[in-house]
Amino acid sequence: MKENIQEQVTNLIKSALKEAGLDPSLSEELYLDIPAESRFGDLSANVAMRLAKPLGKSPREIANNLIAEINKQIVKSSLKDDIKEIKVEGAGFINFYFSDKYFYEQLQDIVKREKESLKVNLGEEKPVLIEFVSANPTGSLSVAHARQAAVGDALANILNFLGFQVKREYYLNDQGNQINILGNSVELRMKELAGEKIEFPENYYQGEYIYEIAKQAQEKKIATRDLGDFSANFILNIIKKELDDFGVKFDYWYSQKALEKSDKIQKAFEYLKKKGFLYEQEGALWFKSTAFDDDKDRVVIKSDGSYTYLAPDIAYHDDKYKRGFRWLINLWGPDHHGYISRLKASVAAFGRDPDSLAIVIVQLATIFRDGRPVQMSTRRGEYITLREVLDEVGRDAARFFFLMRRTSSHLDFDLDVAKKQSSENPVYYVQYAHARISSIVRNSTLKLNKDTDLSVLKEKEELALIRKILQFSYILNICLKTRDPYMLTVYLQELSETFHKFYDLHRVLSDDAELTQGRLCLIEGTRIVIACGLDLLGVSKPEKM
Repeated sequence: MKENIQEQVTNLIKSALKEAGLDPSLSEELYLDIPAESRFGDLSANVAMRLAKPLGKSPREIANNLIAEINKQIVKSSLKDDIKEIKVEGAGFINFYFSDKYFYEQLQDIVKREKESLKVNLGEEKPVLIEFVSANPTGSLSVAHARQAAVGDALANILNFLGFQVKREYYLNDQGNQINILGNSVELRMKELAGEKIEFPENYYQGEYIYEIAKQAQEKKIATRDLGDFSANFILNIIKKELDDFGVKFDYWYSQKALEKSDKIQKAFEYLKKKGFLYEQEGALWFKSTAFDDDKDRVVIKSDGSYTYLAPDIAYHDDKYKRGFRWLINLWGPDHHGYISRLKASVAAFGRDPDSLAIVIVQLATIFRDGRPVQMSTRRGEYITLREVLDEVGRDAARFFFLMRRTSSHLDFDLDVAKKQSSENPVYYVQYAHARISSIVRNSTLKLNKDTDLSVLKEKEELALIRKILQFSYILNICLKTRDPYMLTVYLQELSETFHKFYDLHRVLSDDAELTQGRLCLIEGTRIVIACGLDLLGVSKPEKM
C-alpha cells in the first residue's frame, strides 16, 4: 500500500480521538488490519472495541462518533482523494474504503519506480544485530539449524529493506565440554583405524564424518591435545560451505574462546559487582537476576572456578551493545526457552532496556520422505542434514519450505512435495507466476508504457490483483512486528493465486492497445512485487520455467 498509509490512517484516528475529547493514548492498542474480503474495505481499525470498556459504551456507538470526527480530519489531510468511504462494520470495526484513483496511482508508482516504490523507512538506520544458527561445530548442520538459517537470513533481508542497518552474527561455541568430547571421539576412531579394538561411549559423536576427521588427523599427525580444535575447525569449514550453498552469509563469526581469553568477562563482572548484582555463596559466584524479574538467582562461576554457560553470554551481550547495536535479535531453539529471563535480566543489570533484546524461539522441523518422518539422533549422526536437503530439493525449495510455518509452530517438511514441479509445490507456484509474467511481457509486440491510463482496469479480477499487490508493505510490517518472515510466504502464494485467477479469465495481449497496455502494467506490477518478495526470502526469480 501507499507509503505510510497505515501510519496516516492511524494518525487520523488519533486526531479524531483528540477532537472528540478523548485521550489519544487510549488507542495504544489500536491495530489496523486488512479485511479478508474486499467488500469490508481495504483497512479495518479495532479502536472502538478497545475503547468500549474504558468508556462504558458500545463499540458501534463509539465507532459512529469517531467516523464523524475522522471525516472532518480527512478533508484537511492528504488522504482526501484516497479515502472514498468509511463504514462501521460488524461489532464496531471502522472500515476504510480507498478510491480506485488511489489504487491506480500506487500501481503506476510501482511500475515506474519498481523496488524503490515498495520501501518504507521504518528502521531509520537503527543498528540491529541478528544472531542465529550458532550451532556447535561438532557436526554438519541439522534441519533445525537450517530452519534457523532460513528464518534469520530472510528476517535480516526484510529489516534491511525496511530501513534498519542489520548485521548477521554466528556465535561460535568453540571450546568446552562438547569440543573435548569431539576430540575424544576422533581419538578413539583413530585408534580403531589403527586396528585397536575400542569401546565407544554412547555419548560420543558417532557419525561417519568422525572417521573422515580421524583419517585427516592421522595424515597430518595432529597431537592428541589438539584433536578437539582440529576437529572443530574441520567441521566449521563444512558448516561455512553448507551455509554458503544455502545463500546465508554472516558478517561476523564471534568466538567464545577468544571472548574468554579477553578481559571482557572480567570487566562485565566488575561492573555487576560494583552495582551490587553479584554475590558469593557456597563457594560460587551468583548473579542477582531476581532483581530483574527472573524466578531465581543464577550461578555464573561454579565452586570449582569454572564458568557456567551464562557467564560468557552476559559478557557477549554486553559487548554487542558496546559495538553500537541498539536492537539485538537472537534466534534460539525451543530447548533454550527457559534461558530467556536470565539473559534479559543481565541486559537490565547493565542499565539497558531488556526489550531491546528480542528472543525468537524457532521450533523444530520434521523431515518427511515417502510419507514417513525421518528419525534423528545427533550423537549417532543419524539425522537429515542441511546438505542432504539441499542436494535433494535445491536451495530455493529448501529456503521457502523452511519459512512456510510460523517460527513458533513445528514445521513438517515434505521432501516429495518440495521436488514437484506443479502447483502442489508452493515455491514452484510462486516462481511460475513470475516466469509466466516475464514471458508475457517479453513476447508482447507492444513496449510497456509506464505512463498509460490505468483506469481501463475495471474488471473484478483486475481490481482484486491491484489490491493484493498493494498489501506488500503491510505484510512486511507484520513480519517486522512478529519478527517472523512466515507471512511473506503466505502473501506470495496469495498474490500468485490472484494473478493466476486473473490470467485464466482475461487476455493480457489483445487487439485493444489501450487495454493491453493497462494489463501489461498490471502484471508488471505483480512481477515486481513477486520478485522483491522472493529476493527477501533468498529465493531465485526465474524468467523461464
